[in-house]
Amino acid sequence: MDSPKPLLIIFIKNPEKGKVKTRLAKEVGDERALEIYKQLLDHTHAITTDLSVEKAVYYSSKIDAGDQWEMGGYQKSVQEGKDLGDKMSNAFQAGFDSDYHPICIIGSDCFEINETIIAEAFEKLKTYDFVIGPAKDGGYYLLGMQEPSPQLFANKTYSTSEVCAEAMDEIRQMSKTCFLLPKLSDIDTLKDLNP
Repeated sequence: MDSPKPLLIIFIKNPEKGKVKTRLAKEVGDERALEIYKQLLDHTHAITTDLSVEKAVYYSSKIDAGDQWEMGGYQKSVQEGKDLGDKMSNAFQAGFDSDYHPICIIGSDCFEINETIIAEAFEKLKTYDFVIGPAKDGGYYLLGMQEPSPQLFANKTYSTSEVCAEAMDEIRQMSKTCFLLPKLSDIDTLKDLNP
């Protein structure tokens, strides 16, 4: 196998009022939800900018010019696919097609994630097939893998409490190894902000 060329994929939503943190917005209003989401984006940028891996930001609808992702050497793309699973699968596949491996993906919903946790994920992928960062709501905040595994994304319902468990089951069925990172909170509701 050729020498590793690690890639971090970051999935973000374009920061537009009324289109981000919609569950949170029901409690705090669209304006405040947008402010909180922009803070999450700034946090995600701050903890990834010095990581010694290639980084690719995937926007939900269009590439924004002149935003924080201009700094720190981020590739920019738009998410493509019919649902979140499809979009993540396509982003991983594009990375593997460009000879990157291992590849990790994170979102931009977690204030608790930090540079150390992401670096640990890449370190663990030297000996494990997969790495998962479970979220307290049953999803995951990070997923890492050594090679394409589209079956992890097929026919999955995201934003449910079963997402992480389903991924773990899938990995077990493949007889592959998986390292679990610490369980963290995603920010979806007011309760998540003030646990």
